[in-house]
Amino acid sequence: MNQKKEVQDTILKEPKKNQATKEELFAILKTIAPGTNLRAAIDGALKVGKGALIVVENDSLAPLLDGGFKVNCKFTPQKLMELTKMDGAITLSKDLKRITNANVTLAPDSRIKSSETGTRHKAGERTAKQTSGLVIAISERRHEVSIFYKNMKYILKNTDDILRKANEQIQLLEKHREIFDKHVEKLNALELRNYISLNQAIKVIQKGKLIQKIAKDLKLHIIELGTEGHLLEIRLKEIVQGVEKETDLVIKDYTSLNLKKSKSLLEAMSYHELLDNELILKALAFNSESPIASIKGWRMMSKTSLPNPEIALVLKEFGSLGKIMHSRITAYNSLLGEERAIKFKEEIERIKLNH
Repeated sequence: MNQKKEVQDTILKEPKKNQATKEELFAILKTIAPGTNLRAAIDGALKVGKGALIVVENDSLAPLLDGGFKVNCKFTPQKLMELTKMDGAITLSKDLKRITNANVTLAPDSRIKSSETGTRHKAGERTAKQTSGLVIAISERRHEVSIFYKNMKYILKNTDDILRKANEQIQLLEKHREIFDKHVEKLNALELRNYISLNQAIKVIQKGKLIQKIAKDLKLHIIELGTEGHLLEIRLKEIVQGVEKETDLVIKDYTSLNLKKSKSLLEAMSYHELLDNELILKALAFNSESPIASIKGWRMMSKTSLPNPEIALVLKEFGSLGKIMHSRITAYNSLLGEERAIKFKEEIERIKLNH
């Protein structure tokens, strides 16, 4: 009796292992994106005005199934659409390749909390929570598709609406990238004159992090679009190329902590918080009483052919970007050797010329 109560309590409390991750959501959206058989079946059911409850099998599902009949046939959109004419749930194999049962009644624990009002959606949400599985509920009345997985509910959006929003976000990203590049060029000019501008570094970090944040949101839309989102995916990659690396190197040069800690603090910020200069300064652990005395130089040195261990060696030896940029070749010889020192000096001069 006690053992049964423990199991029930575990279900009702929704333990951490029942929390859905973003990665799991992405994987689910890929399986039901436009261009997949499952999405064709869902869209077909919506088009003909049929509701349905589709459950993907897992090791915990069997005790919750009651009645219905075995189908055990190859999954096709047409077959699944035919089975939506019945009121009961339809079960699919784990790999989504077979329809296993139809017209089944789901009997999850009724004490599991549910925010749904309809019988079908309540059963779907409770089943997902109890089995940590995937349930898809199609509402003919609301013309809406709800995805239940573990503790998560996600409303599947209309493809045209997603496409419109995704295009708006792409246009926004293009504008942000243009401003980001201008901020980087200005920072380049200042650093090459050995002029420390924390304010300019903050502008680069802000824009870089905003671009990454918008891109992450856009990635979700692109996954939802499936085959419809391929061109947007290519454009997204073009826009964000190099942004994360450049932003990380600016953080590395200006943080009083380390890259990992400052990145973690910045990534936890909302869109609104990223626009607050004071919060950016806190993430960099900047202290106004002991301001930055020199530019470390990781970003500029990364434009040369030196690998990271040698960059670290050069930075440790010279102490600042200014000294590295304006030293003679002979100063590099002991660290890099004569031949590589010549090449390094040529690269330094080329960087100065190009900026």
